[in-house]
Amino acid sequence: MATQPKLTHRPLGKGGLSVSAIGLGCMSLSGIYGSAEDAVSEDLIRHAIDMGVDHFDSSDMYGWGHNEQVVGRALKGRRDGVVLATKFGQTQRPGQSNGVNGRPEYVIEACEASLKRLGVDVIDLYYQHRVDPAVPVEDTVGAMAKLVQQGKVRFLGMSEAAPDRIRRAHAVHPIAAVQTEYSLLYREEAEETRKTTTELGISFVAYSPLGRGFLTGAIKTFADVDGRRAAHPRFQEQNFDQNRALVAKIEEIAAAKSCTPAQVTLAWLLAQGPDVVAIPGTRYAPRLDENIGALNVALSAADVALISAAIPVGAVAGTRYPAGGMAGVFI
Repeated sequence: MATQPKLTHRPLGKGGLSVSAIGLGCMSLSGIYGSAEDAVSEDLIRHAIDMGVDHFDSSDMYGWGHNEQVVGRALKGRRDGVVLATKFGQTQRPGQSNGVNGRPEYVIEACEASLKRLGVDVIDLYYQHRVDPAVPVEDTVGAMAKLVQQGKVRFLGMSEAAPDRIRRAHAVHPIAAVQTEYSLLYREEAEETRKTTTELGISFVAYSPLGRGFLTGAIKTFADVDGRRAAHPRFQEQNFDQNRALVAKIEEIAAAKSCTPAQVTLAWLLAQGPDVVAIPGTRYAPRLDENIGALNVALSAADVALISAAIPVGAVAGTRYPAGGMAGVFI
């Protein structure tokens, strides 16, 4: 096999872990944004590795175990040199919004189940996916730290935790990465969180960096909105036109830079600081290649300022999740 290209790498935390600045968020491989064939998904992950991507992000909630199985099969024989991240903490409640569970005994149980589905002996980066307000974060992270001591997990992460909770978690055991939605469309909470993570030497993993597809420019009319997106306020009819007009500004900038809207969006995100890495999701190899191409887009400080001004903080219409989802983020 040909030598894999070496993409730009960035550290995750201070413990020696590093990843390609653009990784792959694997959620869409479990039917979240349309049907996905497992064999095609596995080929996509292997293609990503061949292209130099070495950061793969899953969760026990994506397809309720299905996603980890797909990722695990794809990594068979390719595990070395790959940073495998997964998450726990959301629980299934049919007919209702997801529950959360941060109890120490559940942390251990969830990790064992993830290891089995992934078919691996160790998880490189293990996140609490959503905060459980009923359980002190010190207790949850204490259990996660035991997994590190046992050699089942290498590094710890938090997802959608607010700054105070991140500080409390980091005081129990070093947190390598915090994962939060971060894109040109949704910046307030991420940028507030980064004030704390940067101070503590914690890296920031940006999920949905392309605004669930909005910032790719592929969603041009309200008729293009389908599947899960239709439930998100930013895509609903009363908000669509305002948000689409914001994306059009990015399309103009991308055209001037001779790149795609997705590439200029990802380049802008990575220009926010060396602590930031992105995990855009896709089901398609050409899209993955396009996303990686963002690493070749050079932005000056003036370019970054121009892009930031094109979509000012707070300009987007609609929250980033429906009401039920909003109750579980940034807490």
